[in-house]
Amino acid sequence: MLRLFVTEKQTICPSGSPHTFHIPVMGTGFTIDTPLRVARFGITSEISLVDDVLVEQMRGHHCRLAGEPYTPITENDADYRARRITAYLDLMGRLVAGQSRRLQAEPFEPGTEITQYFEMLPESSTKMLYRRMLEEADPSAKAALQEQLRRLAVPGSIDANIMTKLDSDSSRGRNPAVPESGDAMAALRGFANSTLASAVVFSAGLHRPLYSYAASFPDFLPQAGRMPRKRIILKVSDYRSAVLQSIFFAKHGLWLSEFHIESGLNCGGHAFATKGLLLGPILAEFRANRPSLLADLRAAYLEALQRRGVTPPPVESLNFRIAAQGGIGTSAEDRLIRDMYHADGTGWGTPFLLVPEAVNVDSDSIAKLAAAELADVELSDNSPLGVPFWNLRSSASELARRRRIREGCPGSDCRKGFALFNTELTKNPVCLASRAYQSLKLRELAAEAPNGCPSAADVEKVVTKACICHELAGGATLPLGLDLEATPAVCCGPNIAWFDRIASLEEMVGHIYGRTSLLSGDERPHMFITELGLYVATLRRQVDAAAHDMPERLRLYLRDFRTNLLAGIEHYRQDTARYIEDRKAAFLRELEILEAEVRTIGGSALQPA
Repeated sequence: MLRLFVTEKQTICPSGSPHTFHIPVMGTGFTIDTPLRVARFGITSEISLVDDVLVEQMRGHHCRLAGEPYTPITENDADYRARRITAYLDLMGRLVAGQSRRLQAEPFEPGTEITQYFEMLPESSTKMLYRRMLEEADPSAKAALQEQLRRLAVPGSIDANIMTKLDSDSSRGRNPAVPESGDAMAALRGFANSTLASAVVFSAGLHRPLYSYAASFPDFLPQAGRMPRKRIILKVSDYRSAVLQSIFFAKHGLWLSEFHIESGLNCGGHAFATKGLLLGPILAEFRANRPSLLADLRAAYLEALQRRGVTPPPVESLNFRIAAQGGIGTSAEDRLIRDMYHADGTGWGTPFLLVPEAVNVDSDSIAKLAAAELADVELSDNSPLGVPFWNLRSSASELARRRRIREGCPGSDCRKGFALFNTELTKNPVCLASRAYQSLKLRELAAEAPNGCPSAADVEKVVTKACICHELAGGATLPLGLDLEATPAVCCGPNIAWFDRIASLEEMVGHIYGRTSLLSGDERPHMFITELGLYVATLRRQVDAAAHDMPERLRLYLRDFRTNLLAGIEHYRQDTARYIEDRKAAFLRELEILEAEVRTIGGSALQPA
């Protein structure tokens, strides 16, 4: 049975979810208040902690809607970033707890939220109990079953995502800056000081000081031999990284409760490509090594707790979940992930951009998303972080970026400053997407170029960078009237091309569990084929770019990349194909085509010695 944690200040936070999927973080604004929309139905979702300006705007908005008092936390307040995050998460917890209590008190009648809660559940013992209640004729027995179900109607977890790469040391007006003043440090402090009993999701790579900092907060450590109140989830794109980071946590007395394994390329937002390691083989590696990894983590964790003098939880309670995400689009793919690779759950992101009940999307963007085809979504160089970034080419942000270029004024106003990392041309760090940087860089290129005319390619490298701080918040701030001049950016993955209409929450959940289908046609490639195609295109681009100058180190890297792709194809052919439920012949045919293409890339230069 699911346990409920109750705190003095607020809320009910579940230690588990009755659903097999969660909604991962999307941008900064799309899922900023998704828990208020879906948590009462038992669905877990993630809030981005990047943008404390947006967090504070949303706190004011929801306080006003709920009739709660609101005192702004301004940039003149000490440790304002962390305090804004704490206050917002506490508010989310209080509001979700109230929603859940009201849902639990409703009658089991058509149209009530408690009925919707159980109707949306996957096939499970709880769903069977619900059906038994519906069929029960005896009034007293029916009432007893209903009370049992009310206790099981727990909310989903309110989890928070911290992108470790966004850890600028710029104080941006903080007065005074605290010792751990980086943005990621402050976000972690804000989460740790909240009253939630939920999880923080670390994404975008190892950050040793940040991870070590987590060990300074009691909620991440066992209390009186019980599991920590707050959990840690790690988002990774390969097994080796998962091992290194999880062992680091364990050696600091921090238990890693869950791995979110995300496709390196077939996702939304930033894409962190592996060296040709495909999602299927990565999941197979987790499946094969799970027992040994668990044993290693337990040993390191218990030793660390002993050094600290902390009473550990029972060894049998030390376990971890595995969830996979990135490009899942059908119930058959969802089942394959869980049945073949023994994943405990899945993450569904991009399709939920067409579910306004679940996420924030302005009306213009959602219409463009519904109409989007594959050519409308690109893996771009738009991100100032220097990481490939999925971008809707027709978004208001992208159209505004191109308009500024045409008007001779490229770059964006840097309104929030979460990506201030570049000091190439300035004393103080600036963002590569800012007008300040781009004007200086274009001036430098013109001064160095013959006749003052830099190449179009050099200019494009500069002006392609776009704002992903302020404009990713636009999906929330524009429709809520918090920023009527926002030009929203949209970071959907390629999966959006196969969903062509707005859906209700109940419809999307039904699609995930195979009760209905929201796909726009039957030509959608399998998620593994889509990812493989993206990796093949990436390999070809890298080989073509180095065709006339391929240092030995790069040649070895590309050779390993190619070898990993071929090994992945063989895994899919020999192992995965047995689990393919739909269009198996097409799956094998597409594998064959992509394998032939891989073998042509690089020629003899990439052949093993």
